Amino acid sequence: MKTTIEIRGMSCGHCVAAVAGALSGLPGVKNVQVSLERGEATFDEETPVSRELIRKAITEAGYETP
Repeated sequence: MKTTIEIRGMSCGHCVAAVAGALSGLPGVKNVQVSLERGEATFDEETPVSRELIRKAITEAGYETP
């Protein structure tokens, strides 16, 4: 299942890499693509992933998601 989430607080390529790394490290998350311009991340869920787990990974990387 393809999922898209809004990411707040990104301002550069390092931010994009940090968010991509945080999401890629989650079990069941594959094919992560992060867009600085759109302020969002898109990824495939091989198995359902808890929204709280996704939010926690993004927060720990230093960014926010609504």
